[in-house]
Amino acid sequence: MKFGTKAIHAGQEPDPSTGAIMTPIYQTSTYWQKSPGDNKGFEYSRGTNPTRKALESCLAALENANFGLAFSSGMGATDAVMKLLAPGDEVITGNDLYGGSYRIFTKIFANYGIKFHFIDMSDPNNVKNYINDHTKLIWIETPTNPTMQIVDIAAVGAIAKENNILLAVDNTFASPYLQNPIDLGADIVMHSVTKYLGGHSDVVMGALMLNDEDLYKRLWFIYNACGATPGPMDSFLVLRGLKTLHLRMKAHCENGRQIAEFLKTHPKVDKIYWPGFTDHPNHDIAKKQMRDFGGMISITLKGADLQETYRVASSFKVFTLAESLGGVESLINHPVSMTHGSIPKAERDKVGVTDNLLRLSVGVEDIEDLLDDLKQALS
Repeated sequence: MKFGTKAIHAGQEPDPSTGAIMTPIYQTSTYWQKSPGDNKGFEYSRGTNPTRKALESCLAALENANFGLAFSSGMGATDAVMKLLAPGDEVITGNDLYGGSYRIFTKIFANYGIKFHFIDMSDPNNVKNYINDHTKLIWIETPTNPTMQIVDIAAVGAIAKENNILLAVDNTFASPYLQNPIDLGADIVMHSVTKYLGGHSDVVMGALMLNDEDLYKRLWFIYNACGATPGPMDSFLVLRGLKTLHLRMKAHCENGRQIAEFLKTHPKVDKIYWPGFTDHPNHDIAKKQMRDFGGMISITLKGADLQETYRVASSFKVFTLAESLGGVESLINHPVSMTHGSIPKAERDKVGVTDNLLRLSVGVEDIEDLLDDLKQALS
């Protein structure tokens, strides 16, 4: 089954009681049992719900995985993966990382005796230098947030497998339409479903997709026991959003390419981060493991201080100054003061997340309007 067909149909059948084409919203917390334990798989909606179950099956299919778990947020999904670990375990992760991931690693799980190594993962051989008997997890983003670093999933996956280490990939920026880490050797794929999968800036959700049944059972136990699970209305909204994922991603990619090409030669732009350029670091890896290059772009403003960067960020009329990404509307974000504020300045500066950096989430509006808005904001 091809991607677009899976996005529309996977995990979903007409409702047996009414024939409804769209999976109903099962707005219930508990379920009738004919006799104790005779629950047909549903007993309490923290653990499972028919609407959420249909969504999880669809999400798994899109990532070519056997199992899917939906969470109440991307951080809830990340939290569940970290709870697979024990005090004394070590994690290797990237030095350019979503601020929320950095925060939960350093401010929450480091307090429980888990050690994190934040390294340059653009060269997979760097990973080998940090592996020891305590290493239990490698966590990568690719493309990274916000400087679009590209990590070779297959190469890191081979290293992880050789050393019996779990590999988890945050695939939020690419979406399963552009990249499938399971096929490249990842054990777990994480998504902030809030972003491209939901696609309409109206729901907060996360997800994990994986193949190994034993690992799934361990994560399901955490998922059910800790309770960071989404309700049926949110599940319904994401199911609806997924039906146009392939159409939306095409438009994001088309608009992203044109905007990246426009910004690359703009006199007010110093640096541009977009993996579709041949001079972008690891462009050849991106071309190999991605089907296109997406709608996420970051730029630094030439000679701009923090005040001037604020002025530009606040000058857009079609782009909206806001956190998040991946919706149908275009957003502009200032990572230093918004999504990455929890990362110390010295660490941000090392990887280029500077005061004059802006991150664009290119939406699916008419390209002429987006280009006109960029022209006036950068004037």
